[in-house]
Amino acid sequence: MRGIGKWVLVALAVVGLLAIARDPVFWQRYILLLRGSPASLYQPRERIAGGNEPVAPRVAPELESLDPQALQTAATYAAQKDSTALIVSRHEHIVFEKYWHGTDFNTVEDGQSFSRVVAALAVGAALSRRKIHWPEEPVAGFITEWRGDPRGTITISQLLKMSSGLRAPQPSLSPWSPDVRAALGTDIIATDLAAPLAAKPGSVWVEQSADPQLVGLVIERATGMRYAEFVSQAIWRRIGAGDAWLWLDREGGAAHTECCMMARQGDWLRLAELLIKDGNYRGDEVIRPGWIAYMLVPAHGNETFGSYIRVGKSNVTGLEPYATQDLFIVEGTGGNRLWLIPSMQMSILRMGPAPERAADWDDALIPNAIIRGARDYKQPVSSASDISRIVPGH
Repeated sequence: MRGIGKWVLVALAVVGLLAIARDPVFWQRYILLLRGSPASLYQPRERIAGGNEPVAPRVAPELESLDPQALQTAATYAAQKDSTALIVSRHEHIVFEKYWHGTDFNTVEDGQSFSRVVAALAVGAALSRRKIHWPEEPVAGFITEWRGDPRGTITISQLLKMSSGLRAPQPSLSPWSPDVRAALGTDIIATDLAAPLAAKPGSVWVEQSADPQLVGLVIERATGMRYAEFVSQAIWRRIGAGDAWLWLDREGGAAHTECCMMARQGDWLRLAELLIKDGNYRGDEVIRPGWIAYMLVPAHGNETFGSYIRVGKSNVTGLEPYATQDLFIVEGTGGNRLWLIPSMQMSILRMGPAPERAADWDDALIPNAIIRGARDYKQPVSSASDISRIVPGH
């Protein structure tokens, strides 16, 4: 019996070595993940060429009717929560900056799932250029692998609203699981295209990486361009951002559009301006008017989420409602936050990891402290959410 056991162990070792030899990149990433080194995973990369224009003018907060003490209160909380940056802009001016852990405005950081909003904006840019005809267009027109397949009836809009109906993989650390393969594999598109339907498209909301990942595939098929090239030409250069990078599943392979876009942390405020001003950036119509309002329309089955944007009535932890009714949030799956207040023409960016326990984070404290410290702040008439204030005509 001992001899048999020995040969079983030898056989398992041989199988393991053969698996590693067939896909060494995946196994290297898998080992890095187990070791807790996520930043080391993001290789290879593809550059999104930027316009590298000067940053917005910096002015004293008082010139934009903001209270320095309120800003410091927000910064103190951000520091307690291991942030790398807290930056506030108003009326196209930077009014406050605070950095930690040796970073600054130009430090390149992982945008986490801020990347998803870039994909949603890229759809708007493709619509503006008539590369995509309408948001309700079935994806079979672009994803030819699904022609004649029920999954081909999934619309671009349903991918944007996390309501494709595709079966989300169960969270797992097994190297053979679809969950891990979709994150670390060297053919992430094949993994996502293999996902079966679990529900009628558009009927349920399920957060999963496949939906924004397939949006990236649609963009490439619709434009005939690499995703990084289209984002560069249609958005990133237009807003004057610095060079950014996308993580590829392999050399020359697919870009991760669901996460992990590496960009200067201050450049996310440029994207914020695009979102606040309905696709216009400092007088340049980057995306046709109305697309941002469309992105804010809640998904079927989840009134708090639009197109990779949170628009709901309450703070994530439920500790306190937001101080304005039109505030919406771009958030990372980690701790990155971009709070946007169109009525005040204000953006608040927090970069950093998420606390280990969700209960340790008050999502409303930072924006509410800053908003209520504004001299022109007006208390909402009602604390209840009114989605019509956020989405015109809804």
